[in-house]
Amino acid sequence: MPLSGYLIGVAALLLLTLAALLPRPIRAGTVVIYGGSLGVTAVLFASALWQLLSGADWMALSLPLGIPWLGANFRLDALSAFILAVVDFGAVAASFYALGYGRHEHEPERVLPFYPAFLAAMNLVVLADDAFVFLLSWEMMSLSSWALVMSHHQVPGNARAGFVYIVMASIGTFALLLAFGLMAGDVGDYAFSTMRAHASERTVTGVVLALALFGAGSKAGLAPFHVWLPLAHPAAPSHVSALMSGVMTKVAVYGFLRIVFDILGAPAWWWGLPVLAVGAITAVIGALLGLTQNDLKRVLAYSTIENIGVIFIALGLSLAFRAHGYGAAAALALTAALFHVLNHSLFKSLLFFGSGALLTATGERSLARLGGLLNRMPMTGLFMLVGCVAISALPPFNGFVSEWLAFQAILLSPVLSSWALKLMIPAVGAMLALAAALAAAAYVRVFGIAFLGRPRSDAARNAVEVDRFSLIAMGTLGVLCLLTGVLPGLVIDALGPLVSQLIGTAMANQSQLGWLAIAPIAESRSSYDGLLVFLFITTSALMAAAIIHRFASDVSRIAPPWDCGFPDPDSATQYTPESFAQPVRRVFSGLGFAASETVDMPRPGDQRPARFELRLKDLVWDYGYQPVVSTVFTIADILNRLQFLTIRQYLSLVFAALVFLLLALAIWT
Repeated sequence: MPLSGYLIGVAALLLLTLAALLPRPIRAGTVVIYGGSLGVTAVLFASALWQLLSGADWMALSLPLGIPWLGANFRLDALSAFILAVVDFGAVAASFYALGYGRHEHEPERVLPFYPAFLAAMNLVVLADDAFVFLLSWEMMSLSSWALVMSHHQVPGNARAGFVYIVMASIGTFALLLAFGLMAGDVGDYAFSTMRAHASERTVTGVVLALALFGAGSKAGLAPFHVWLPLAHPAAPSHVSALMSGVMTKVAVYGFLRIVFDILGAPAWWWGLPVLAVGAITAVIGALLGLTQNDLKRVLAYSTIENIGVIFIALGLSLAFRAHGYGAAAALALTAALFHVLNHSLFKSLLFFGSGALLTATGERSLARLGGLLNRMPMTGLFMLVGCVAISALPPFNGFVSEWLAFQAILLSPVLSSWALKLMIPAVGAMLALAAALAAAAYVRVFGIAFLGRPRSDAARNAVEVDRFSLIAMGTLGVLCLLTGVLPGLVIDALGPLVSQLIGTAMANQSQLGWLAIAPIAESRSSYDGLLVFLFITTSALMAAAIIHRFASDVSRIAPPWDCGFPDPDSATQYTPESFAQPVRRVFSGLGFAASETVDMPRPGDQRPARFELRLKDLVWDYGYQPVVSTVFTIADILNRLQFLTIRQYLSLVFAALVFLLLALAIWT
């Protein structure tokens, strides 16, 4: 498809936005908007995937729009094609899921107009080839997603979530605006090609790197700019949450890749240090805070923070290796980052779809109100189990492969000549391992509390399976999580042209190895065969089941389970989400959050119930953002008094300001 075809697709999505404003029956509007979005993004996805796999030449197009002397520039290369494929496949899955989930939306007219606009904006960001179009599309993406977050504004807390999100988005956009301004320099040409051509003349690359890390990182969810994400993602409808978490954060990663790996030129030796540090801190904080949450969608939101940290760890490794001339190691680390971009978009979309299915079936997001759902929603339970295993980085699913590649890159760090990197990268590796272990614990907790045991509420007790659209969408993503984990070599080879475009070299072709195995460095050092692992696990499980059924006693024995001496069938005797996380919470309290517990245990003979109260504080918010918020409100209160001055006081204030400016001018001259 020519580049103009992609722009026609974007225009079609914008026309769907206008169509959503027309009066029509709600059910028909849902089918038209989501069905139309599904069709358009399916074509865009197929075209972007073909562009990536075929290795076709990149395309450029300039339209006489925007700034008169600049126009509107668009470009499709390997990086754009990959991110477009991720964006549009996520949009296809979310749109198909929404055909069923959207029927349960209370106020669809607040969602439908902004949904295709959100998809169009994300596509435009990736296609933009100048700063003006990029920032305009970026702001459109922020505003349309903010409107989707505010679609349930009447729910307590959602208005605050929308406010925090739009403020953080505005600050991030301003940082990107400054970054592009510095890259344009004295030339004043905001086309990416011109910025790329003058990369070697720039002396402010460190400042641009910091601004890109802040601007793109705030949208992606890097700590300490992550505070909006656990507020906004749960507030949005579940299919929108899947897009924001699984797709929009990848557009933010694309912004960082485009600036730092493409436009900014060859990296300095120290560029990897801040990226590695921020990525490692983000991964651990996201995993820790996710393990302490009771709201299922907040758990998933914090998990997004953790996975973004994993991606930026790999990007930092790639910058470090590239700066020191180790192209093969840089290619390995960058491949790990891009592979995890794909993987996270798959399993996080699956998990948000699953949370939407639970919300539809039970009306509950609190883990403490779920339980026993595997018997009532077996298909949803199976697909959620796949998502939980994949996000926990367990083989043979896809999450394991990309994190394993990142660890393989970490093991190559001794070749670096910089002692700062030699000391830092092993510590980052330890933090990555800690984050992976905490993520696994978090999702054992999620699945065990929500689907196993006994129902903890009438809503869970009366739950039924969801519609076929939702099940097909979840099942498709679950199968892809398995396939990309079992056949990782195909994905690595497909990413080769993109990696080569960004750093000049790529990993060795993996298709030459037998049994579809992968060897990121050399077969003699390390290799992984997802297909053999899958066959071994499947065969072992089937053999164990057959042996047990064949040789075990067929006598049925019924006995009460171990119950600490209290054979009470009440669901309150089960583990709660808080009790499951208690050991980790007590060990790590103070690292990213502060936990305080209050236990009120009545004395013997006292009939009142025992009470337990848990309070969690986000230290980043309390010590980073709350002082700023308090200062702003204090200044606003002071300035607010200016509204109530008399005319004499206003004239005196103007006279004093005039005298001050004249004095300043006299001193300056």
